Order: sequence, then C-alpha cells, then structure tokens
Amino acid sequence: MFNTPKIILASTLLAMVPACSSELSKEEQEILDARIAEDTKPTNMIAVLQDDPDLSTASILVGLSGVGAELQDNGPFTAFAATNDAFNKMDAKRLSELLSVDNKEELETIAKFGLVKGSMTSADIGKAIAGGGGSASITTVQGGVIKATMDGDTIILQDGAGNKANVTQADVKSSNGTLSPVSIQ
Repeated sequence: MFNTPKIILASTLLAMVPACSSELSKEEQEILDARIAEDTKPTNMIAVLQDDPDLSTASILVGLSGVGAELQDNGPFTAFAATNDAFNKMDAKRLSELLSVDNKEELETIAKFGLVKGSMTSADIGKAIAGGGGSASITTVQGGVIKATMDGDTIILQDGAGNKANVTQADVKSSNGTLSPVSIQ
C-alpha cells in the first residue's frame, strides 16, 4: 500500500526545500541585518538614553528624578544629557548625594534644566546663535536659561552660574525629540 522508499525520498526533498530557500546572498543578509538592527533600536528618548552606555549615570538620575516618566510618551523635547565623563568630574560625595532617592526634588530640577520643549537640532541651535549675533538663549522646562554659543563647529552651553558644557554628539533622534550628550568643560 505505501511505498516506503518514495515516502522517504519525498520527505527528504521536502526537508531540503526550506533549507535551500532560506539561504541568503551576502547582500540580502546585509539588508536583513540592517532591518533587524533598525527594528531593535530604542524609540523614545528614555529608551535612547538608557541604550547609550556613555549616558548611564544621566539615565539613573533621570529615572530617580521621576522625569523619565514624563519623557516616556510626551514631547517633543530636546534633552542635553551629561555624559559619564562629565559626572566623573564631579566631587564623588556630591554625586553620591545626588544618587540618593531622598534628593528627588533636586534631581528633578537638574533633569529639567537640561530639557527644552520642542525638538531642536544642532542646525536649529546654530541658526539661533547666528541670528542672535553669536549667542542664543534657550529656555528650559525648569524655567532656567541656557546660553548657547559656538566655538568652531562645537556648540557650547552655559548656565546662569557660568558652568559650560560642550555638545559632544548632536542630533541623536528619538520618537519624541532630540538628545544631545554634553561634556562639562
């Protein structure tokens, strides 16, 4: 009734069909890999912040402050986030105090000082600086003002106390704004 050799042959051939059809050329594999990488990229600003190992301290502070929840689904925003290198320049005791959950209000103030409503690219900031005769005032969510200037191609940000920071990487995109890591001068 059954022809065993034909069944085995048919089964073997059927098993080989998916194997043959799943082999991709080098170019097809590169395209697939790029699509997978794009699909796994973080989307909102908090996810982008958390995904960058050079911003891990800022990510912790934003999370402890409660501002992270605000950044999750709202926006658009522009965020100037200090790099780990910038935090490493701080006094260790002061940084430890900031990392305490008891300082939530202070952390919120600090986090919101680096946060601006609306998505501003480096080109937008550059145009504002040029239009302002060499400087631009950027009002933060916290209500403070950051003075932006240029030093060659580098955007320099200065707070009201005279502290300066360089934008180290401009225009990191997210689904709800732009993130610009900064390093303290």
